[in-house]
Amino acid sequence: MIYVTDMKRTRRNFLAATLASPLLAAEAPANRPNVLVIVLDDLGCHDMGYLGAADLKTPNIDALAARGLKFRNWYSNAPVCAPARSSILTGRFPGSAGVPNNGPALAHDVPTIASVLKGSSYRTGAFGKWHLGNTDETAPNGHGFDTFYGFHSGCVDYYSHRYYWGDNIHDLWRNRTEIFEDGRYLTERIADEAVDFVGRSRSNPFFGYVAFNAPHYPMHAPEKYKARFPALGKERQTYAAMIAAVDDGVGRIRQALQTAGTADNTLLFFIGDNGATTETRAGLDGKFATAGDNGVFKGFKFSLFDGGMHVPGFVWWPARIRSGGWTDQFAMSMDILPTICRATGASVPDRVDGSDILDPIVSGAPSPHKSLYWSQGGQLATRKGAWKLVLNGRLYDRSADGSKPLAGEDSVWLSNLDEDPGETKNLRRVNPKMVDELMTDLGRWKK
Repeated sequence: MIYVTDMKRTRRNFLAATLASPLLAAEAPANRPNVLVIVLDDLGCHDMGYLGAADLKTPNIDALAARGLKFRNWYSNAPVCAPARSSILTGRFPGSAGVPNNGPALAHDVPTIASVLKGSSYRTGAFGKWHLGNTDETAPNGHGFDTFYGFHSGCVDYYSHRYYWGDNIHDLWRNRTEIFEDGRYLTERIADEAVDFVGRSRSNPFFGYVAFNAPHYPMHAPEKYKARFPALGKERQTYAAMIAAVDDGVGRIRQALQTAGTADNTLLFFIGDNGATTETRAGLDGKFATAGDNGVFKGFKFSLFDGGMHVPGFVWWPARIRSGGWTDQFAMSMDILPTICRATGASVPDRVDGSDILDPIVSGAPSPHKSLYWSQGGQLATRKGAWKLVLNGRLYDRSADGSKPLAGEDSVWLSNLDEDPGETKNLRRVNPKMVDELMTDLGRWKK
């Protein structure tokens, strides 16, 4: 069955639901879990071994997924980097978080997972891509992170750690100090720092936000990773190698948890920030990128069709998730913050839009969602049950007009995703009552 988001969910409702449920309500503060959120960047919706990708190798991620709860319907809150990350960290819709698109910084006064857990005596660390501000108040240390290693911008060269758009600036930092590690492969360094953080956090609970920038362009990977995929063409080979480097890093992080004796009681979320991209910056010879695979889903990064924000997602927590499995329940990335608050006994900040999905994760309870909503670049979309409506949708595919909104009849696109997960058939004239219902609901949400 499929369920969706209660937009009027309040903090009072949230706390009442927590106290009413026997699951973890009393024991969470006494045995608080460690928390890790691992994010990949521009990851194709099909590009993990556990999702059926036969030409890639992700044994470490697959092993986590095998013991965790895997979501068939995990959605990002946005089909592009910064808004998606704002929702992960704040539990809000991107517009509510003040980051509706790439560019705006996350305001200092918006609570994050880190600032909330730091108030509950957690050690907090961020590693990798930030993309939510670069001033003292808006960089990671201004948002509750005790430790930061990574870069502030949307992308950097994996070896020189320079941001090439506009000014050619160097962008690698430890906390608020610029550091230089020329020639060192950034994916490996992000994993190094996360492993070190886990190893130094045995004495008290910790929250680690591990935001790998792979497989986002520029398409860089050491030959030792490319050599694992000799049969692949150059573009897919480099993409596979970048993911393999992440997979090795995830394996090292898991080993660090086991060495520290903290693996069983670590709550880990693994997600993508948005779907694969077709941007020419990620392709070869100035052509549209072809490496990322979104499977059956329509559209790519930037699109509100499912290829833009239907992302890989699973939750791993050995102490509570006894055996792996799949769920059709809905989840959105903004659900991570309230779920972590429930699991750790931390207070939920005001103005949280996400829902606590701990019961669906641990006991298979129905999702609390009643509707899902998106707004991006002039596009609007909502999903209710099997039905999804996209207004002014853009495909961002490999066509000359891919960045333009669909016109005429197709500017209003209704799909039944149970029957047509690829959104190939526009049913707006087949079910006009559903179009009216979803448009009314979507308009109310937008207002």
